[in-house]
Amino acid sequence: MPHEPQPQPADELDAEAVRTWSSLALAALGRAREDIDAINVYPVADADTGTNLYLTAESADRGLAEAFPEVTDGTARTSLAEAVRAWAHGALVGARGNSGTILAQLLRGVADVLGDDPAARVEQAGQGPGGLLARALTRAAEEAYAAVAHPVEGTMLTVAGAAARAGEAAGAAAGTAVEVARAAYDGARAALAETPGQLAALGRAGVVDAGGCGLVVVFGALWQALSGEEPAAEPVRDRAVPVPPSPDPCAQEEDGPAYEVIYLLEASEAAVGELRERLDGLGDSLVVVGGDGLWNVHVHVDDPGAAVEAGVVAGRPYRIRITHFGDERRRARGERAQRAVVAVVPGEGLAGLCGEAGATTVLVRPGEPPAVAELLDAVRRAHAREVVLLQGGADLRAAAAAAAEQARAEGVRVAVIPTRSAVQGLAALAVHDPEGSFDEDVVAMTAAAGATRYGELAVAERQSFTSAGICQAGDVLGLIDGDVAVIGSGLAETAEAVLDRMLGSGGELVTLVLGPDVPDAVAERLEAYVQQGHLAVDTVTYRGGRYSAPLLVGVE
Repeated sequence: MPHEPQPQPADELDAEAVRTWSSLALAALGRAREDIDAINVYPVADADTGTNLYLTAESADRGLAEAFPEVTDGTARTSLAEAVRAWAHGALVGARGNSGTILAQLLRGVADVLGDDPAARVEQAGQGPGGLLARALTRAAEEAYAAVAHPVEGTMLTVAGAAARAGEAAGAAAGTAVEVARAAYDGARAALAETPGQLAALGRAGVVDAGGCGLVVVFGALWQALSGEEPAAEPVRDRAVPVPPSPDPCAQEEDGPAYEVIYLLEASEAAVGELRERLDGLGDSLVVVGGDGLWNVHVHVDDPGAAVEAGVVAGRPYRIRITHFGDERRRARGERAQRAVVAVVPGEGLAGLCGEAGATTVLVRPGEPPAVAELLDAVRRAHAREVVLLQGGADLRAAAAAAAEQARAEGVRVAVIPTRSAVQGLAALAVHDPEGSFDEDVVAMTAAAGATRYGELAVAERQSFTSAGICQAGDVLGLIDGDVAVIGSGLAETAEAVLDRMLGSGGELVTLVLGPDVPDAVAERLEAYVQQGHLAVDTVTYRGGRYSAPLLVGVE
């Protein structure tokens, strides 16, 4: 059961106060999200800042709720440290967009101070609740600035910094936690009103910063949680914060990178330092937040595949989201694309490849198929009247059908193409025609997928019976259309045997998708093998990335 916001007028910053702060912030962002979306100008006028902040706060609140066990005797069993750490972690794993990623780092900064054990907290400057809260807000602003590769004033960073300074001043004057919270809220509101004069894009559009606007909502919720008093109005409606009419997104410049890439990353701090340098050279709006081995990476680039590959070099990326800004700008104008493709793929390299082709991608890892909600979210992100869903595997048929059914109930026309392998999805995507009729496009894509025979190489984990005989642990298995057809000892030799069988019935194009540990020499050998035995057959090779099988083969 969701926690109901219950403001408590007490100068006590405990776990329940944090829970109330989270609930009030989520509710207030829910009320303000559309208004914040409408004034979203910087860094990209894609009308999603309010939504991204809300979804990030929702994930944070969900993480916090999980830290509160059900109790029957009324005794609290969650400490302040446990609460703020769970809150920050929930924000980190669910952060959306540039603004949501920064909000996640702000909460992490709060947790870095309030998440210490009680003995350590009394050593903090100020010691009392007011001084401790002020220090937490200062740490939050410091870490947010540090997370952004190139901080820009006139944004939510500016609002966070002003709130922290106002809170520190109140804390230095021996203010209570309520007084610190009120000072931070007032400081944030005043800073927000100044943002149009600090950032040219805001001044031209005549609006305050959307991310800063959402942050004022969060500070207002903090003050309300501790004081029990409700802020006068949401900042986008409050006359104390001037907000001229929203700009016409059509008039915004559309220069800059074409894609937004976000993913969670398991990596060391040293590896993340190198990742920052690499991504900074690929694009802009780079924000990397987190710590202790888990990071949330956000960047705007023209080459999404390269951004994902950089994550693979640094560590283990997952929950990869690639968004094309052309689609977002249409949404900002209240428009839907006529048609889009959603592709489920088993590797980051394939995700980048499909993203470059204009598809919205869902990354699947071995043993962790995406849930219905994840597929439905991808259909919604495609923001189109018609969506072609490439399901990516026979085991995803039920989830894809359920997601399609829910999307249809929301007014989206969805067709599921029962692709059983990523190579079938690539074949379908190659013939996708967004300008033709929906039915003709679906028929053509289905035919292309169905006409593509698919093979896969895997390594046997144990002795077992297969359709090709008994295999031993470590044997290389060559599967064709889902059945084991060849058992071999080496990857290249087994792949050649698979190609012989697949090309025995003809073919014009061979697609090879290499797994992360397969050397380029194997691809060169297989390309030469096809050319020698089948002069009229072309070969294309891609890198599947982590989670991809050692080798995928498609024959069209």
